[in-house]
Amino acid sequence: MLGILLVAVGGALGGMGRLAVGHRVSRHLGSRFPWGTLFVNLSGTLLVGWLAGSLLAGQPLTGERLAGPGWELLGIGLLGGYTTVSTFSLQTLSLWQQGRSLAALANIAATLMGGGMALLVGWWLAEVVT
Repeated sequence: MLGILLVAVGGALGGMGRLAVGHRVSRHLGSRFPWGTLFVNLSGTLLVGWLAGSLLAGQPLTGERLAGPGWELLGIGLLGGYTTVSTFSLQTLSLWQQGRSLAALANIAATLMGGGMALLVGWWLAEVVT
């Protein structure tokens, strides 16, 4: 029961953070491209990599090793609520339907490749710091 509560609290805070950060980035960079969602997803992925790397402290990544209250609150709840695949997907479809296929493909590439790189950088930072 504690795990469910931790995920719920973290998810609520992460969702609010996503809204605030996404809107702020979009206000500064414009809404013609989903910059806010891209920033949220890349920064969240960087933080997930750092958190997982910190919690595992040099151990190989396996699902059963990422467990416990810290991971439930921060990894699943907070960062799971902060990042968003559904909004990314919807915005990519919107770009495609507007006839902006290059922007849609750029969004996909930036999110997937940038996310992979952000995860690796976060993991590396955790190894360097700990």
